[in-house]
Parts: sequence; C-alpha cells; structure tokens
Amino acid sequence: MTSPYAQSAYRLGFDWGPTGALAVPGNLVAVVDVLSFTTTVTVAADEGIDVLPYRWRDESAVTFAEQQNAVLAAGRSQPGITLSPVTIRAAEGVERLVLPSPNGSTISQQLGDSGATVLAVSLRNRQAAADWVQAELANDPDRTVVAIAAGERWKDGSLRPAVEDMWGAGGFLAALSDRGVGPISPEARAAIAAYREVADELPRLLRDCASGRELTEYGFAQDVEIAAEVDRSTSVPVLRDGVFAVD
Repeated sequence: MTSPYAQSAYRLGFDWGPTGALAVPGNLVAVVDVLSFTTTVTVAADEGIDVLPYRWRDESAVTFAEQQNAVLAAGRSQPGITLSPVTIRAAEGVERLVLPSPNGSTISQQLGDSGATVLAVSLRNRQAAADWVQAELANDPDRTVVAIAAGERWKDGSLRPAVEDMWGAGGFLAALSDRGVGPISPEARAAIAAYREVADELPRLLRDCASGRELTEYGFAQDVEIAAEVDRSTSVPVLRDGVFAVD
C-alpha cells in the first residue's frame, strides 16, 4: 500500500529534513540548505572544487578526509576553509573538500545511499538546476523530482523549518513549473507560492529572516549576501559516488 505521505501521484514533490527525504522518494532529489551547505557547494563548484558531504566534524571526518585526499573544512568560527562560502571564494589550491554539516550534508549522504540522483540546489543555481533536471526528464518521462528543504535544528534536536530553505526549494520548483513540468503536489505548490511571494524582495528578506539575522549577529553577514545571489551560478553539483561535482 502506498504511503499517504509519498506524494507518488505527482511529478514534483516537496518535504522537510531527513525524515521527509525518506517519506517522499524521488528519482531526482534537490537538497536545499540555503544558509549555508548547498550555497557553499555551489560556490565551490563555481571555483572548480569538488565537495564530499560528511555528517559530523569529528575524528572520523579527519580520517575520511585523509583517505579521500581532501581538505577537511574547519568550524565556521575557525580560520581557514569552513562552511562559510566567503572562505571558499578565498581558497587557493583546493580541489577536494570534505564539508561536514548536520543538515544539508547529512541529508545528501542519506539520499546518496538510497540510490537517488542528488543535486545541491540553492537560490544561486535554481534556474541552472531546473535546466539540468528538465533535460534529464526529457530522457526519461517517468522520473520524479523532489525538493527537500533541509531546515535547521532547535536546541532539543527537533527540526526548525527554516523559511529560507522553503524559498530555495520553491524557487527551484517554480523554475520547473514555469517549464511546464508537472503535476505538482500540494506541498510543492505551497513551496512555489512561498517563493513567488518573496521573489521581488530578496535579498532583503533573506537578511531579515531568523537564520539571516542569526548569521549576521555571529559576524557572517557576507554569507547571507552570497546566498542571496539569485540565479548567479550556472553550476549544478550532482552527487556521484559520494562527491558533489559538476557533470
């Protein structure tokens, strides 16, 4: 019996977090973590850097980076390359980067293990990602597309639905809708409507939302500005064998 949560009757779907990613399967899955994992991945792709997602920044991450001949990103407040996209743009001589993150990176690894084709999508590359997906759908009309908004975490570990991720997912889904891709699930329609409502007011609203205010207070206002570079990137990082790289 098909799960009522699966959105299986629709070609475009949407849900939240790791649990939503399991509940709403798709052949092509866009992970959206605007502040900041997938924004950082798109910036890295623009710079020719491949990104290896990893769940946690611990001793196992150190070992993994060594095994993969990759640089391990430091904590955001530490010197060097971090989850902050500003540091990626300043990096020199880096070809492979292990990028831990409890939200976007964790979901990406989870989906990669499921056999789905996983894309890193942000506001920066929503149109480019839609172009890539449209071409894939033309080759196989039976494939389905799901956008997963990563969200953030409250202190108790529960999901905080972060509005910037709904905007990013909705922007990507809106671009596909504009290309005639459908049918669209009610959940995906809600994400599209959320994006269209604010599209003319970005990047101001991205700065003013809770996550934008939080990053700004911590001294990372430039990260928010980079995340608001709507449609500035033509890179579409696709997860292949555990590595986000441009096809």
